[in-house]
Amino acid sequence: MPEHRIAGLRVHVVSIPGNAEHSHGSGDVSGINAVLLELATDTGLTGWGEASPWPVFTGTVESSAAALHVHLRPCITGADPVQAELVMARADRVLVGHPEAKSALECALLDITGQIAGLSIAELVGGRQRESIPLSFSVANRDFERDLECVRELWRDGVRLFKLKTGFLDHGFDLMRLERLRELFGDEIGLRIDYNQGLPGYDAIRRIRDLEAFRPDFVEQPVKRHERAALAGITRAVDVPIMADESVFNPEEALDAAAGRIADIFSLKTNKAGGIRRSLEVAAIARAAGIGVYGGCMFETSIAHAAGAHLMAAVLDPHLGCEFYMSTYFAECDLAETPFPVNGGYVHVPRGPGLGVRPDPDKLARFRKELLT
Repeated sequence: MPEHRIAGLRVHVVSIPGNAEHSHGSGDVSGINAVLLELATDTGLTGWGEASPWPVFTGTVESSAAALHVHLRPCITGADPVQAELVMARADRVLVGHPEAKSALECALLDITGQIAGLSIAELVGGRQRESIPLSFSVANRDFERDLECVRELWRDGVRLFKLKTGFLDHGFDLMRLERLRELFGDEIGLRIDYNQGLPGYDAIRRIRDLEAFRPDFVEQPVKRHERAALAGITRAVDVPIMADESVFNPEEALDAAAGRIADIFSLKTNKAGGIRRSLEVAAIARAAGIGVYGGCMFETSIAHAAGAHLMAAVLDPHLGCEFYMSTYFAECDLAETPFPVNGGYVHVPRGPGLGVRPDPDKLARFRKELLT
């Protein structure tokens, strides 16, 4: 078997408009801004990864691009892509933080390794526990009538899970939307609620109790990331399960969160944990503590969605679905050569080898704002 070495890398900064503005408790988003990493080996293989930062959550596109182009390039060039853990350890030594950039790097390395081994990424990191994952769509438009049209369209497509972004307008608006959706669809849909840190701790319990009549599957991150004691108090006080997203980035935070039982569910995101394997470590901690997991995402293209799908395929335990809907139902265009595999209300895990998804060169050129080589 020939040896493979990373011979070069290119950093693509892309911006894709969305078809609507999505509102959150921590800010509004109208498109996808991401960094795609392209790794090339001296044997002619190419691997892809994606950093999908959000300034109010993890970081910026500019910092991710600089992390890859300036700081990580020296420790990547000449490396054996199969030795992904060694490369990632080296990346941690030369650059603190920047989990999105490191997630892109790890994914590209695993993509190449999968091509060498003839295995999908899910098989590389533990095995394909499932071939499809229920898809959840985020209802996040200030114009609720427009959102209802979208929900009806997705219902016809087979989607049965809907997560309401809450806390960006008043409490009455949130209650009205929940009531309308239950009236229209009854128990045929699963409803979830996500405050994106939008509630004040002193009023969170009262507001969440108002929502419980609508039988939500969970309430996600009601308070600020650092308000972990408040989050734990809310978890103990209400009946609906509470999910931690911003409060649990990585295995170290997951261990602390599990010990303090600050939530009932953890949201897994490759871009906040620093990659697929770090996310699997979070999942393992959750499993040991009897905490559920969910496949969350940032504002992503098909590349990061595919990484998330491989992650959730490899998670051992059943989980609460995923929200890898951006490339299909939010972005103006799916960057992939073939559409990201969403059908019948499910994400279908890409088949290997490797990531199983590639950007289309023409689409990449259309939406690329900068290329660093």
